[in-house]
This record gives sequence, structure tokens and C-alpha cells, in this order.
Amino acid sequence: MRTSRRALAAAALALVLPLSACGSGDDGSGSTDASGKVEGDITFQTWNLQANFKSYFEGVIADFEKKYPDTNVKWIDQPAEGYADKISADAAGGTLPDVVNVSPDLVAPLAKAGLALDLDKAAPTYKKEYLAGAWASHQIPGMTGTYAFPWYLNTGPLFYNKSLFEEAGLDPDKPPTTYDELFSDALELAEKSDGKVATLANVPTIEDFGRYGVELMNKEGTGFAFNDAKGVELLSKYKELYDAKALDSQALTATPESSGKKFLTGAVAMNPGSALDLENFKTQAPNLYKNIGITDQITSTGKVNMYVMGVMVNSQTKHTPAAVAFAHFVTDAQNQMSFAKQVAIFPSTAGSLDDPYFTKEDGTDVTRVRVAAAKSLKNAVNYTPVLFSEQMKTELRNEVAKALQGKQSPKEALDNAVEACDKLLEQQG
Repeated sequence: MRTSRRALAAAALALVLPLSACGSGDDGSGSTDASGKVEGDITFQTWNLQANFKSYFEGVIADFEKKYPDTNVKWIDQPAEGYADKISADAAGGTLPDVVNVSPDLVAPLAKAGLALDLDKAAPTYKKEYLAGAWASHQIPGMTGTYAFPWYLNTGPLFYNKSLFEEAGLDPDKPPTTYDELFSDALELAEKSDGKVATLANVPTIEDFGRYGVELMNKEGTGFAFNDAKGVELLSKYKELYDAKALDSQALTATPESSGKKFLTGAVAMNPGSALDLENFKTQAPNLYKNIGITDQITSTGKVNMYVMGVMVNSQTKHTPAAVAFAHFVTDAQNQMSFAKQVAIFPSTAGSLDDPYFTKEDGTDVTRVRVAAAKSLKNAVNYTPVLFSEQMKTELRNEVAKALQGKQSPKEALDNAVEACDKLLEQQG
């Protein structure tokens, strides 16, 4: 049931990883006034996008420079690995990009350091152009302001292997719709296959605790709370699955790619994904494609998880009007729609999800997934707390692994994870 922010890139955006921008370092003389003339040189850096979307981004840049002839946008593309570390190094070295594509957890430390421009102050007129939930996604607990334009969103269904359900005596046309049904079916599948077929391939992540209805943080945003009774209940269920081989034995070290391969080969019965995956199933695993089932994400809240990317403006840029104008241009309705038609992502702009592209079915599974996902995004939630860093995700994963292996109880594991994450939170300032 895992589609973390990183898994989003693999499952739904196999080739599209978050965008960033790299630009001139500054002497600290940046301005928050975005109302001046749009002019000057800015640098725009993407993350592993050039190989597959070179013409798209070159087109966006050319259109922007045509609209604002006194600007020049330099585009640089970075490899995928080490992006968060690169942002940290640039921030520390004073070489942070003029316009940076960030996820909410990456923008938080930059906002706290005063390096992210507050759009509520600098560009408040743009707020109405975006979905309210998307605009709010780059707000930081304990701070006022919004620190990035929302860019693309994603979510996706659960895929399941109908033939594996049928072989276990389960109704292939009635996949689980609640957590109780999921855990029951998973145990049944493991038992009937003598432990050869697991239902899930990943350990629970912070998003899973959110979907289960666990309170992830206190209201003030000063401490984590996922070690409550409901959190312990979820991890205990996963421990039961792990012991019964209903959770894949390699889940402790699984990556989105390895989980996807397990699903392709029939070793795992369910896996999260997107419309993009359907094309892969068709070419790489035609037998699976013939038996593919598509169902909604399972939640206890009635709201699915969404992943959000944003485009941040460096508050220290020497060309604030140009940087703000370009960040807005990349994320405006027209360019988001254009991008969404090239890859399985969804625009964050208000009204875009009502476009026939996201509402009209044509009888194909690809369109069915896209329409369902677009509908669910209208009230979806980004369950990953903005202040939940990559380091915190690692702490949680390590403690969850110890619980599944029986080295400590689920309660001890989550208590330890909360303690570690709270210490990291304090270090964030």
C-alpha cells in the first residue's frame, strides 16, 4: 500500500522526477517585490527530465522569453540521485537556484532559513488560480505564508492480480475496499498459496499511517503523534501479515522498482500504480494485463493520498519579478495541461481537472484510471507532513523493520520512531 513521494516518481512518473532550478548565487540583496519589470537572466534546473522532455521544456522557455524579451532562462538538468543533498549544499553555499522545484518537505528547511519567497506576500493575486489544497501544500506549520507555487499532483489506484485472487478462492471481482478486508484477504492468499503469494510488497510508510486515520502530528506542528493506539494497531496488523508471508519477505528492503517487478511476476497480488503502469503491463506482462484488476486506494478517512510538487522562488534572487513570473508561467493552467498530456500527472490549477481529458471515459483502462484519479484528487490529502524529512522517513522505516522482525514490539518501535523524529524536528529549528 505504499506510494511514497519517491515511489510516485517510480510508479506514476517513472521518468518525471521533481523539477528544480539552479541559478545565480546572491549577495543577499534579494527583493520580495515581484511587481517590477520582468527582466534579467535566471537559471532553471530540472532533475532528470531533459532526456524525455527536452522539447517540452525548451518550448516553455521559448514561450516565456518571447513574452518577456528582456529575460534569458538558462536551463540545466541534473541526475536524479542526491537532489535533496544538492539543494542543501546550494543553500549553505549561497548558490541556491533562482527558481527551485521542491516537494513540501524540501521547501520547509529553506523557508525556515528565509530562502524561500513567501508568495502570499510577493504574489498573492495568483492564489486563486490553484486548487485550495494544492496552494496550501507548501505552507509550513508554525509559519505564516506559502512558499512555492503548486505544480503537478499525482495519485493512483491499487492494481491487483485477479487470477491470484481466484486461485485463492477469493472473488476476483470483489477486491478489498476496507483495511479489515485487505488484511483478511492477504492472510487468505498467503495460506492458500503456502506462503508463495504475498499481497503487499512494502512496509507501512507515513502515508499509510495517514490513510489509516492515524493522527500524524500534534496540532501545533511541534511533535509527531503516530505512536498512538491506532498507529500501533496498523503496525501490529502488518506484523501479522509479515509472519504469515502475506507481506513480502523482502519488504524491508523493497524499492518501488523491486515491488513493481514482484507484481509483474505474480509474486505479489496488489501494488499501487498509475495509468502509466498499464502500458508497461501490456508490453512486459501481457498475461498479467489480461487479469489486471483496478480498485481505489484503501483509506479509513475517505480521502486518498496525493503527492504534490511545487516551484519555489529563491528569496535571494537578483531578479525577483522574472523569477516569480517564470515560476508562475511553468505552473499556469495552459502549461500544466500540456505537461499532463505528455505524462501521467495531474494539474494543480483550479478547473483543470474538469477538462474532458480528465472526465470523459473512452472504454480504455488507461482513461478509466485517469478519470478516477482526477476525481479523487479534488478532495485528496497530502498525508506526508511538510516537516517530515527524508531522514525521518528512514528512522520510521528502520523502527518498523525491527518490529516486523520481532526485535521490538510495535508500540516500542513507534515510540522510538516518534522520539527520533521529534529530535530531528528540534534540530530543524
